[in-house]
Amino acid sequence: MIVKVLCKSSNPLPQYATSLSAGMDVRADNDEPIVLEPLQRALVPTGLYLEIPAGYEVQVRPRSGLAAKKGVTVLNSPGTIDADYRGEVKVILVNLSSEAFTVLKGERIAQLVLSRHETIEWEEVEELSESGRATGGFGSTGVK
Repeated sequence: MIVKVLCKSSNPLPQYATSLSAGMDVRADNDEPIVLEPLQRALVPTGLYLEIPAGYEVQVRPRSGLAAKKGVTVLNSPGTIDADYRGEVKVILVNLSSEAFTVLKGERIAQLVLSRHETIEWEEVEELSESGRATGGFGSTGVK
């Protein structure tokens, strides 16, 4: 699928790390280093602007290595970039570790995943059909 992109960054365009990757790594485009103290969050620019086809969204997801090794993740994960948004793609990073983390220009900070979606049309009813699970949720199916 072709997605139009305007790149105002000197970083390379997002790309897949392997031929079977679902997400493309996206890089920070900050002029100055951004220091994230423990539990601090920041909106990190990417220099990318997208024109996403109707019926699709681009999800902003954490990079597993950054989360596992440094405790830095995407705060509203997955974040959604809607098809009608034309502003700069920015990533809300949060530092969940006990040490400061510095975001440098060009650092891979998140991944982008293109995802198809449907538009909901509500049908209001008086009751819902029965199911085996019923209202059980939040761990009600056990630990096994």
